[in-house]
Amino acid sequence: MPQGLSRTPRFHVHGTLAAGAELTLPPDAGHHASRVLRMREGDPACLFNGEGGEHTGRIVRISRESVTIEIGEFSPVERESPLRVTLVQAISAGDRMDLTIQKAVELGVAAIQPILAERSVVRLKGDRSDTRRAHWQRIAAAACEQCGRNRVPLVAAALVPADYRAPEGSIKLLLSPTGTTSLRAVAPGDKSIAIAVGPEAGFSPREEATLVAAGFAPIRLGPRVLRTETAGPAALAALNVLHGDG
Repeated sequence: MPQGLSRTPRFHVHGTLAAGAELTLPPDAGHHASRVLRMREGDPACLFNGEGGEHTGRIVRISRESVTIEIGEFSPVERESPLRVTLVQAISAGDRMDLTIQKAVELGVAAIQPILAERSVVRLKGDRSDTRRAHWQRIAAAACEQCGRNRVPLVAAALVPADYRAPEGSIKLLLSPTGTTSLRAVAPGDKSIAIAVGPEAGFSPREEATLVAAGFAPIRLGPRVLRTETAGPAALAALNVLHGDG
């Protein structure tokens, strides 16, 4: 039975969590707890490591440099969508990609696959690609802190469309203004879903042909053309209402 989400501040931490042990929050999380949330010694907290379930906690020490929490009891509670959706998202410019990842996680996405599309404004190579991926993974973890999820979706390394392989047996959908099928026709059952979303200027005809050849069915969300940062979350929300926990 799903459990409600309290307003106790939640913190994502790496590693094993054991009841009765003490844990010092990472610097950024500690700063957020003490300076932004203005938490004090004795205040309750919630800890999760992204692998499932969560622990209660209580702040036992706050100093200028750190915040230490005593780890409490474990609860196996999960707040995952029954749908296993991978968002195959072409990389967008500025903070649009951050927004897409944040909202997709809030809406229950299981994984995010960034795509290097021909018409993407952003070009990622080498160290910059690794840096952006780490940044997006932190965005996903922060979204889990906010929305109550205890499993952090993986943000994969960026690929070109021709190199992407959807999970075996997945229903594969391509959001396209030329699609003639709607999401109402999708019946996922116990299958996973992969949804491909193009960049600001859309996938090129060659990329669309590649995705269609790989089994992606063009679908449309309605008569209006959505921005790239809107399309993926809109599709996730619609799928949850139709077949998930919406």
